Amino acid sequence: MPIDAAKATSAEPRTTELAWDHKDVQLYHLGIGAGAATPERPHAATDPDELRYTLESALHVLPSFATVAGMGSPLVERSRELGEGTALAGGLSAPGIDVDLAAVLHGGQTVTVHRALPVNGRATQTSTIPAVYDKGKAAVIVLRSEVADDDGPLWTCDTQIFVRGEGGFGGERGPSVRGELPDRAPDLTTERLVRADQALLYRLSGDWNPLHADPEFAELAGFDRPILHGLCSYGVTLKAVVDTALDGDVSRVRSYTTRFAGVVFPGETLRIRLWREPAEAGAGGRIRVSVTAAERDDAPVLADTVVEHG
Repeated sequence: MPIDAAKATSAEPRTTELAWDHKDVQLYHLGIGAGAATPERPHAATDPDELRYTLESALHVLPSFATVAGMGSPLVERSRELGEGTALAGGLSAPGIDVDLAAVLHGGQTVTVHRALPVNGRATQTSTIPAVYDKGKAAVIVLRSEVADDDGPLWTCDTQIFVRGEGGFGGERGPSVRGELPDRAPDLTTERLVRADQALLYRLSGDWNPLHADPEFAELAGFDRPILHGLCSYGVTLKAVVDTALDGDVSRVRSYTTRFAGVVFPGETLRIRLWREPAEAGAGGRIRVSVTAAERDDAPVLADTVVEHG
């Protein structure tokens, strides 16, 4: 049945209780390559800067952890049984939304950080659908998840879900923002190898889609082998930006947005290019990022990618 945009955007907010601890944070960091050797850090497993991602006594939390926080907790597992679950699953089962999951693509992701993410946390996630856009042959559903604990807001996630074949319902087309990269050489270029087992490790943070592990399922989806989670590439990229351009300080990240432009296969290399933009008076800075698959002639992976920082 067609999407009922008015019903979806006017529905009551949905809430889910989240919980996580240091093991969830460490597992996520390992899933995006923490501790793995890079050209800059050939002995990364014991590098003090890298131990901030992997050693519980020195742990800090990369803001992209917000995309998986609580996904493996019993609270969320129970919510899934009730038809709710994470922002993506909950949003697609919201009133006015009845779509074929086979037609769903993750189009874009933004995380806005309100304060440093705690290593151990319990929080409430409030999910809404602020907009549904009509792109003609497809619809774009915007899912917003606002997460807060007893001390106040922690983060806001905006997730754009592209649903093929669900457009044409007469709704607003919505914005079409494309961030132009500077017309000059990047200020910094770095590469990150995606290990052959990266998707198998990353999925333990809660995304069990067999597309990322089962060759037969991947073939049914049109791929000759399993692909990496888009949010894994998202996390790998933010870690690279923090480590190379923000002095390894995760607390400097204010927001991080991207558009998923192409797939990555485990075993490939991500080529990450960074352009710094000057900070305005009284404001933080901005880094524009391009991510491509090095072995496939720089095929696009992440586009329109921006890290706002303090």
